Amino acid sequence: MLSQMNLRAGAADAATGRGGGIPVRVALAVLSIGGDPAENLQQMLRAMGAAARARADLVLFAEAAFTGLANDDDPAHDLPLGTTTRGAPVAQLRREAERLGLHTAFGFLERSRRRLYDAALLLDRGGRTALHYRRITPGWHGPGADPRVYAPGRRLAVQETAFGRTAFLICGDLFDDSLVDRLRALGPDLLLVPFARSFPEGGREQHRWRRDERPAYLARAARVGATTLLVNYLDEDCFGGATLAGPDGRLLAELPLGRQGLLVADI
Repeated sequence: MLSQMNLRAGAADAATGRGGGIPVRVALAVLSIGGDPAENLQQMLRAMGAAARARADLVLFAEAAFTGLANDDDPAHDLPLGTTTRGAPVAQLRREAERLGLHTAFGFLERSRRRLYDAALLLDRGGRTALHYRRITPGWHGPGADPRVYAPGRRLAVQETAFGRTAFLICGDLFDDSLVDRLRALGPDLLLVPFARSFPEGGREQHRWRRDERPAYLARAARVGATTLLVNYLDEDCFGGATLAGPDGRLLAELPLGRQGLLVADI
């Protein structure tokens, strides 16, 4: 069962980082990711339905939403975790996005020509690809992973969408100064950040997030200068949580750690 939090996240003119726009309702979906990709997909489909019932325009899921970051640097194990942009799970999300008329963004392990990427897609309300991004920083795999298999993305992209100039960064990309400064120069209005994060010692204590981690994420949103949506998933390690930040780094709305559900907010 998805819990839901509805919040007014700011005035209509905060809908984009650079000057206005109509109000947009976003849903940040925090799910508990297990070892069954089919069940993870079903959770995503149910969350899309909940987001549509909440009249959201856009739903965002976490990094590697079908599988979690279950890769272990063994290609025989890891390549089957990946799917293509036209693979069965993505195709199901495309159909559901079209049926619901819901923009849908998610991270996934992408397999392409015997290479694996940590990637993300934004589907428009017709289920078509509006933005495709591959993570550039290497923190999703170990330092000894075979570079012939575990591949980085090569470019940043900002795309005009229904929400203004929209971009992705995935997890550790947000903390690479060079990437962030290059992205800021491209002038995004909306930044989507699916990520996977845990405390080094484990746990889901909200006060640790509030004290030790949240200020850093808000500061990075301000450095990009875009309204920023951040979604983490839940599993044995990752602590979940969803955060909505303004282009000035102000906290607009938040779903606490350890809670599965939707953060629904108007921006």
